Amino acid sequence: DDLIIARGDGTPTYNFVVVVDDMDMEITHVIRGDDHLNNSARQSNILKALAVEPPVYAHVPMILDEAGKKLSKRTGAASVTDYRDAGYLPEAVINYLVRLGWANGDQEVFTLDEMIEYFDIADINHSASSLNPSKLDWLNQHYMKTLPPAHVARHLAGHLGALGIDPGAEGAPDIEAIVEAQAERSKTLVEMAENSRFFYEMPARYDEKAARKHLAGAGPILEALVGALEALEHWRAEDIHQAVVGVAEEHELKMGKVAQPLRVAVSGGPVSPPIDATLVLLGRQTTLARINRAAEWAAAQDGA
Repeated sequence: DDLIIARGDGTPTYNFVVVVDDMDMEITHVIRGDDHLNNSARQSNILKALAVEPPVYAHVPMILDEAGKKLSKRTGAASVTDYRDAGYLPEAVINYLVRLGWANGDQEVFTLDEMIEYFDIADINHSASSLNPSKLDWLNQHYMKTLPPAHVARHLAGHLGALGIDPGAEGAPDIEAIVEAQAERSKTLVEMAENSRFFYEMPARYDEKAARKHLAGAGPILEALVGALEALEHWRAEDIHQAVVGVAEEHELKMGKVAQPLRVAVSGGPVSPPIDATLVLLGRQTTLARINRAAEWAAAQDGA
């Protein structure tokens, strides 16, 4: 059992045990939160009483929650696995934590090599920092956009799996292409996975507001799109774009009046990557099947 030494007021402390542990491991430097200032003084005196040179003690400001209060096991604290499960990349979490307590001028984004090269304990903040989730979201999106898609895809695959999706299934779209298409529209991997669900499975239902606005009455447009897309020799983004433009011109409509019904038809909602890139990822067969389904839905609404 740990040896406990009680202070004069009867409050138990573990300073002697900590001292013995530091002696045994020949600790030379101790860097910890400034809430340990009192402990450092006591431990230093115990070491001197034992004729042992105390280590060098450094105390850094605490990290506080969003309200400026001290973190605890019950309020605000989180493990690295919590951040992983919430959809944050390791690079973003490391960068975020480093910047909470240290700065190198105005630089916000650091590689690991830069952190090692630039870090000096003298530059650690003199006052406490508070958690800022929006800053972490910004960093995470930055890394999703700039890291190699293959690296991000390895992390995304686990979040797709949590939704019951196998990104490696036969006929599934390329997950690296999904990352490239969705990075601008997602702050976390959880959000990216949810936003990408429609690439892997037929939407169970249409977004009600989007369907009323864009699908109702759009049957003729959807049928024209089926004809134009079926006629394409190559299923490429540029050819798909020209086919959609052609339908818009034929019906004397603005591009949005054609692209939005098409987007809702294939994705189930009003938001997706650029429509030509979206259709390339879905593939010809899936795209046509979903447009036909939407046309049937629109016809049913018109006849109701």
